[in-house]
Amino acid sequence: MQEEQHYSDELEIDLKEIFLVLRAKIVVIIVTALIGAIAAGIFSFFIVEPMYSSTSKVYILTQSTSITSLADIQLGSSLTSDYMELIKSRPVVEKVIKNLDLDMNYEELLGELTVETPTDTRILKIIVKDHDPRMAMVIADEFASVSRKQISEIMKTEEPSIVEKAHLADQPVSPNKKMNILIGFLLGAFLSMLVIIVLHLMDDTIKTQDDVEKYLKLNTLAVIPMKAGEEKQKRARHRKQNKNVKRRGGKA
Repeated sequence: MQEEQHYSDELEIDLKEIFLVLRAKIVVIIVTALIGAIAAGIFSFFIVEPMYSSTSKVYILTQSTSITSLADIQLGSSLTSDYMELIKSRPVVEKVIKNLDLDMNYEELLGELTVETPTDTRILKIIVKDHDPRMAMVIADEFASVSRKQISEIMKTEEPSIVEKAHLADQPVSPNKKMNILIGFLLGAFLSMLVIIVLHLMDDTIKTQDDVEKYLKLNTLAVIPMKAGEEKQKRARHRKQNKNVKRRGGKA
């Protein structure tokens, strides 16, 4: 019980020391955090290229699809999954590349494409992200057009209807500049505090009377104060003596 209390007391003292060390270095922490925020801002505003998003919507049910068949085989959800895979299939993607004469391969264009469906709907959202907002709009509409024909041929049914054509985005969806700046600020502050704490824990030199009592378990009998500048003068005299010793050794 006493050992646990002793350990708790030491832990409390260590935490207090760390807090005092961080408080003493608060200026360094703030400056480092600001540097991180500025670096993140420069990256977000001037280095990373913004991405624009455009969405085309397709209704997957046709006039030939009956409510009875949907109830019998739960066609709605299965069709949604099938259509999502068909839109991302290689024939559809490569057809879009060919029709628009895009300087991309299958993997690159597929990386710009996202297909999703809102909950409890039979609508597919074809989302395309590109550095050019107009190109994102054109590609999204082309995907909707090509996938309708491909779905009709494979599923042997009527072409799905386009609910909404893609629009021209006026604002980029990434990067999130405010969020990046905030992350840069917090990351800078965290890293600076981490370095300060690590250096403090690795520093095992004894500096004060309390350090002597804490680490050496000895009582100090007296403390000799040193005036400002005396330590520098002492070091200077020591260096001068070393130079004189070297000179004498050289002449000999």
